[in-house]
Amino acid sequence: MPALQTDILHGDCLEILKEFPDEHFDLVFTSPPYADRRKNTYGGTKPEHYVEWFLPRAAEFQRVLKKTGSFVLNIKEKAEDGERHTFVIELIIALRKQGWLWTEEYIWHKRNCHPGKWPNRFRDAWERCLHFTRERHFKMNQEAVMVPMGDWKEKRLKTLGKNDTVRFQSQVGSGFGKNIANWKDREMAFPSNVLHLATECGNKSHSAAFPKALPEWFIKLFTDPGDWVLDPFVGSGTTCVAAQELGRNSVGIDIKHDFSELAETEVESASLAMFDKATKQNGYSKKNK
Repeated sequence: MPALQTDILHGDCLEILKEFPDEHFDLVFTSPPYADRRKNTYGGTKPEHYVEWFLPRAAEFQRVLKKTGSFVLNIKEKAEDGERHTFVIELIIALRKQGWLWTEEYIWHKRNCHPGKWPNRFRDAWERCLHFTRERHFKMNQEAVMVPMGDWKEKRLKTLGKNDTVRFQSQVGSGFGKNIANWKDREMAFPSNVLHLATECGNKSHSAAFPKALPEWFIKLFTDPGDWVLDPFVGSGTTCVAAQELGRNSVGIDIKHDFSELAETEVESASLAMFDKATKQNGYSKKNK
C-alpha cells in the first residue's frame, strides 16, 4: 500500500475546503462546536444562528464528498430555559433541504458519563451521530463492525422450537419477523445503532475530545484502507489518528491554532508509535525464522 498521507491544516474549513477538488473524500466525520458551548474555545455560536453558520460549511462537505461517501455529524442539543433547544432538529431539516439524505441516526451511549443532578432532567448519557449521504447507495462495510454473538446464544439456540425455524411474525402486530435458526452456527452478529463507548480519551488538552473508538467505528464501517477521511473541526486530532492507525489517508482542519498544533503533535506521536510497533514485529519475525 502507498504511504499514508495525514494533513493537519489551520484555518476555517469553509475557506480551506475550497482548495480541494470535488468528490475527494470518502468520509466526513466531525464533531463541530455545539451551539453556545466552548465559548472560550470557539466563541460559541448562538443556537438561533447555528443553522445559518453551519449550512455554508455543509455545502462544502457535500461538494468534496464522493457520491458513495458518508457524512457523520456528532452533535447534541443543549438545554435552555428549562427545555431542549431545537437547533439540531432544525439543522437536520435544513440539511435535507440542502440535498443531503438523512440516512440514519446512531446513538453514542456514554457508559461512564459524569453524575449530576438537575431540577427537571437526568444526566446526559448519550450524543447523536447523524449519518447523512449524498445518494441512497453508498459504501458500507457492515462486516467490519460485527460483534460477538454473546453468551445468550448458548441457551437460546440450544433448543429451537417450530417458531424459531421459520420467519415467525410478531404476535403484537408490529410487522417485525425473525428466524432464530439463521443464527445457530454464527459466532458474530451485526451491531445495533447504539454504540456503548466510554468517554475517556487520551487528549486531555482539548475541552471536548471524544474517544478514539468513536471515529474508529465509523471509519471501519464507511471506508476501505487507502480511502480519504476528513474532519473539518479536528480539535485534538483524534479522527486523523484513528484514520492513520486504520490505514486511511486523512485531512484535519481547525480554526484554532493551538488545536491544529496539538493535532499535529498527536498525529506525529501516533505515527512514531506505529513505526516502533512495526519495527519490533519485523525484528521478532526475523529472529524466529
